Amino acid sequence: MDIPDLLQPIDAGRLMPAKLSHPLILGRHIRIHSQDEGFPLLENAGLAIIGVEEDRNAPGNEGCALAPDYVRKYLYRLFQGSSKTQIADLGNIRAGDRVTDTYFALKTVVSTLLEKNILPVIIGGSQDLTYANYQAYESLGQIINIVSVDSGFDIGLKKEEDITHRNYLSKILTQKPNYLFNYTNIGYQTYFVDQDAIELMDKLYFDATRLGGVRQNLAGTEPVVRNADLLSFDISAIRQSDAPANPNASPNGFYGEEACQIVRYAGLSDKLSSIGFYELNPAFDNGEQTAHLVAQMIWYFIDGFARRRNDFPDKHIKDSSDFIKYVASIREFQNKINFYKSKKSDRWWMEVPCPPSLQMKYDRHFLVPCSYSDYQEACQNEIPEKWWQVYQKFV
Repeated sequence: MDIPDLLQPIDAGRLMPAKLSHPLILGRHIRIHSQDEGFPLLENAGLAIIGVEEDRNAPGNEGCALAPDYVRKYLYRLFQGSSKTQIADLGNIRAGDRVTDTYFALKTVVSTLLEKNILPVIIGGSQDLTYANYQAYESLGQIINIVSVDSGFDIGLKKEEDITHRNYLSKILTQKPNYLFNYTNIGYQTYFVDQDAIELMDKLYFDATRLGGVRQNLAGTEPVVRNADLLSFDISAIRQSDAPANPNASPNGFYGEEACQIVRYAGLSDKLSSIGFYELNPAFDNGEQTAHLVAQMIWYFIDGFARRRNDFPDKHIKDSSDFIKYVASIREFQNKINFYKSKKSDRWWMEVPCPPSLQMKYDRHFLVPCSYSDYQEACQNEIPEKWWQVYQKFV
C-alpha cells in the first residue's frame, strides 16, 4: 500500500491563517500535505511529521487523539532559525476500524520512511503507538535500542493483558523473534513504579534513572539518548505546572526547558532514527500551553538534527583518523576497555568485546556512547556500569 493512501491532508489555512503568517516561520518552509497541494515530495527530506489520531488503548486519557493539529498550530508559527533541514508534514493517520489497523498504518508509514533515510517525528495519540513504531524496525529486521522519557515503565502486570498505553513495553518484550537490544527509561518517579518492575529492569540489564538523578546531571542523559534508535516521550513526564494537558500529570516532573534539552540531545544523535510525542490531551490543557511546549520541543529536536556531526562510529573505527583511541586497563579484569573520542564533536564511545559469531547481528551495539567521566572511572579501576550491562548481554 502506498503511504499517501494512509494519511489524511491537513487544513493548513486553519492552522496557519494568513494574518498570522511571516515568510520566515516554519510553516512556510514545511512541505505540507494539504487538499490544495496534495501529498508532498519526499525527495531530499530529512524529517517527516506524522500525526496519529488514536487513543482507544489509553483508558483515562481519551481525547489525546486530537493532539496533532493543536501541536501543529504552534509549531508552524515558530521561526525557522538557522536550520535549513527539509521537512515534510505528511498529515494524519486516522483511527482505523480497529486499533490494530492504526498500528499497521503507522508501521507501514514509518518503515517506508526509514528505508528512505527520512526520520519520522510522530505526534500522538497515546503512547502504545510506540509498539507500532517498534514494529516498523521489526519489519526491517533491525535490532534497536528504545529510550522512553516517562514517569513509569509501562510494563503492566500480566502478560495476557490487552495492550494499553500502560503496558506496551510488555508487548515488545514478548515478541518472538525479538528485535529489542536495550531499553532505557529516563526520569521515572519511584512512587509510580512497582518494585517488581524495577527488579525486572535489573534482571534484563536495562537502564532506568530516577527523575532526581537525571535532574542533578541533565548532561548525563546525552550519551543515553545518543544510544537510542527510537525515543518515546510521554508528556506526563513533565510537571503539571508546565504541561497540564494530561489527566496523569504530576506536580513533580521535568521542567519544560529540561524536556527541550533532552529532545535536542536526541536530535543531535546520528543513531536516532525516529521520535514520538504522546499523551497530550487538549481537553486538560490550560490555554493550549502544553501544545505550545510540545511544538517548542519539536523545534529543539529539529535544531539538534540540523547540527548532527555524522560521527557515529562503525566497525572500521580502529582504522579511522576521525577518532582518538584511549585504552584503560583494569586490575583483576582480563579485558582492556577501548575508548574512542570523536575529533569532530569531542563525544566519547567505549567498545564492548562482542563474540565474532554475534558481531554481524549486533554491529551497531558494541560501540556504546559514554562520557569522559566513564573513561575516568575506568582509569580508577572501576568498570563503567553502561559497559558492564552491554557486556552481560554478550556473555
